[in-house]
Amino acid sequence: MSALAADSRPLAAPTALRPMREEDLDAVHAVEVRSYEFPWSVGIFRDCLRADYPAWVLLQDGRIVGYFLMSIAAGEAHVLNVCVDPGVQGRGLGRHLLRALLHIARGRHAERVFLEVRPSNGGAIALYYSEGFNEIGRRPRYYPARDGREDALVMAIELLPPE
Repeated sequence: MSALAADSRPLAAPTALRPMREEDLDAVHAVEVRSYEFPWSVGIFRDCLRADYPAWVLLQDGRIVGYFLMSIAAGEAHVLNVCVDPGVQGRGLGRHLLRALLHIARGRHAERVFLEVRPSNGGAIALYYSEGFNEIGRRPRYYPARDGREDALVMAIELLPPE
């Protein structure tokens, strides 16, 4: 019998979070391709690992179902990519990833975290607002889009120091 959340959606199965490894790249890329019309290449993920950017995968039943990558420098973190496989979205996994990302950024002494998000991605925007991010600007024509280019909303959150 499966447990149900208050909103009647099935709860996610137990998950594990661990650093991304080179051998994860094919599975990560497969999630990326299922998630985005304009996905990153395997090479971009590989370059992020080689640059030693914080990169983590979310596992469910031993299978990669999400991930995030960020850069951290000079007290600032920049979210490069955060993604949950479309087949398991809507179960709180994106929130779990985002909170883990913020925890890691705080532990590495980031004072603020920045990200870009498509204005058309209402679900992600709602998640970011609910976790304390605020819109601070816009980058015109930032993302590729079917009809040319799409702006990016720039969002940020100020972090408290680790306890």
